[in-house]
Amino acid sequence: MTLDTRGDTQPFDDKTLTVVWFKRDLRMNDHAALANAAQNGRVLPVYVAEPEHWALPDTSYRQWEFIRGAVESLKKDIAEHGGRLCVMLGSVQEALDSILATHGRFRLVAHTETGNAWTFERDKAVRGWCRDHGIVFDEFQQYGVWRGRSLDRNKWAKSWDKMMSEPLLPVPSQISWIAQGSDQVPTAADLGLDRDGIVDLQAPGRPAALQTLNSFLYDRGEPYQKAMSSPETGETVCSRLSAHLVAGSLSMREVYRATLARQEEVASLPKSERGTWPSAMKSFIGRLHWHCHFMQKLEAEPEIEWLPMARLYEGLRPIPNDDALLNAFATGQTGYPFVDACMRYLKATGWINFRMRAMLMSFASYNLWLPWQQSGEVLARLFTDYEPGIHWPQSQMQAGETGINAVRVYSPVKQGYDQDPTGDFTRHWVPELASLEGKALQEPWTLDQPPAAYPKPVVDHQETAREAKKRIYALRRTDEARQESEAVFKKHGSRKPRELRQPRKKAKAAKNA
Repeated sequence: MTLDTRGDTQPFDDKTLTVVWFKRDLRMNDHAALANAAQNGRVLPVYVAEPEHWALPDTSYRQWEFIRGAVESLKKDIAEHGGRLCVMLGSVQEALDSILATHGRFRLVAHTETGNAWTFERDKAVRGWCRDHGIVFDEFQQYGVWRGRSLDRNKWAKSWDKMMSEPLLPVPSQISWIAQGSDQVPTAADLGLDRDGIVDLQAPGRPAALQTLNSFLYDRGEPYQKAMSSPETGETVCSRLSAHLVAGSLSMREVYRATLARQEEVASLPKSERGTWPSAMKSFIGRLHWHCHFMQKLEAEPEIEWLPMARLYEGLRPIPNDDALLNAFATGQTGYPFVDACMRYLKATGWINFRMRAMLMSFASYNLWLPWQQSGEVLARLFTDYEPGIHWPQSQMQAGETGINAVRVYSPVKQGYDQDPTGDFTRHWVPELASLEGKALQEPWTLDQPPAAYPKPVVDHQETAREAKKRIYALRRTDEARQESEAVFKKHGSRKPRELRQPRKKAKAAKNA
C-alpha cells in the first residue's frame, strides 16, 4: 500500500513551482506536503516567523526558542539535501506576495495545522489570498485529527489506526530545489519576546527528537507506567517527546510505528527478560491515542478554547478574577510548598509531568477559584510543549466544566506526601524550606514558628475545596446539566469500551486525589 501524496491538484510539468509552507511540521521525513511537491516540479521550502502570532497571550520566549532550534535543524537538513530554506519575517500573506512577485504563479502545499483560533483564522485568510490570486493550495493531514468535517466519534479510533498504519514517507530521493531570500532565522528579540525565566530548555531539533525517542523506547521507559506520576521520576521516565511533536520534528506516525516495533521486539524476548516493558509500551500507545483524541475536541468545537464544553458553567468563575491569587499561583508563592515547587520547576524547565499539570490546574480552579481561561494562559506560556488542542480541553476538564468528566480535586498537601515522599524535590525548588522534613516541609503553617521567608497559605485548601465542590455539584444535579452532559458526551466523549455507557444520571462523589 502506498500513500497518495498528490491530493486535489492540477496537471504539473517540470516548470511548475510548488511552495512548501513549513509550519509545525519541521522535518523532511514522513512529510506528505514535501513528498508531493518533490513529485511535481521545482520546490521552494518556506518558513514564516509571524510576529502577530508570537504576540498572543498563550505564546512565549521559551516556545519560540524551541521552535527556532527546530527550524535551524530543518534548515540544516534541507542544506544537506542540496536546498536552502527560505525564512521570512512577517505575515504569511506578505511572504506569498513576495514569492508571487519574484516567481510568478505557483502552487502552495502545507500540512493542515491543528492549533489555536488564531492559526485557524490565519489559515482561512491564506486560503482567501490563494483564491484571490488564482493559486492552488493543497493541504495534507499530519495528525490523527480531522478538520473541516464532523467526525463520528464512534469511528474516530478506527480512522486514527488506519492513518497511523499507512507507510512512512521517506525523504524524497530527488528534489528540484529553488531558493529565495535569506535563511536567517529570527531571534526572540526580532519577535519582541523577552526572556521568561527558562533555565534548562529541552534540546530542540530532529537529532535530539530521534535520540529522545530511542532512549525512551530502549532505556528510560521501562518504569513508565509506575513512575510517571512523580515530578522527580517523571522527568526521566516520561517520553519527553511532547515538545518535539508540537514542533513536528517527529511525526506522530513515526513515534507510533517505532513504539509498535519496540512492543513486538519486547514480546519476542523470553518472559524473564521482558521486565515491565510490555505494560510500559501498552500504556504509552494509549497516550498516543489520547494525544490526538484531545486535539480532535478542539477541532470539532474551536470555541472551547475560551468557552466551557458544558455552557451551563459559563461565568461560574468570573473573569477577570483575583489578580493577587493569580500572581501567587504564577510565581510559586501560594504558601503550599509542593504546588510552589512544581510551578518553580515548570518555570525553570518548561516541562512538568501530566499528573502535576492536573494538580496545578485543580489547585488554581478549586482552591483559588480562578477561571481556567486565566490560569490556563499562565500555564500555556510556561509549557514549551504547549499544544492548544490538548491544553484547553484539559484545562476545563481539570476545572470541572466539561459536564462529562469526574470532579477531581487534588489535595496540594496529599500530593506532596505521595509524589515527593523524600521531600527532595520540594526542598530543591523551595529553598526557603530546605532545612525542613516531613510534615514541617509539606505543612509549614503547622509549626509554632513557620519560616519567615516563605509565605503563609493564600487560602485554606480544605475549606476552599469543600466550597468548590458544593458550587460545582449544585449545577451538576440540575436536569439542564444532565441533558447537556449527554450532548457533550456524544460530541466529545471517549469511546473506549469501558466508557461506551452514557454518562451516569447521578454525579459521582468528588475524590480528593
